[in-house]
Amino acid sequence: MLSGRTSKVGPKGQVVIPKELRERLGIHPGDEVTFSLVEGGVLVERVEVHRELRGAFQGAGLLETLEAEHRDEVRRGR
Repeated sequence: MLSGRTSKVGPKGQVVIPKELRERLGIHPGDEVTFSLVEGGVLVERVEVHRELRGAFQGAGLLETLEAEHRDEVRRGR
């Protein structure tokens, strides 16, 4: 276990996760993490998101994408 790593809290409550920890956890810019209160601190975990799904809805809102998919299904008789 890595310990002894420190970061300062910025004015907006932001904290930098040390590079070594990010690398070991596979956390990359743009990844999401969750925060959970645990006894004596905060647990930070990487949210498991398939990288191939990232940006799948980029450029269109989710609602518009779902509506388009529904229209396609209706046209195909589903």
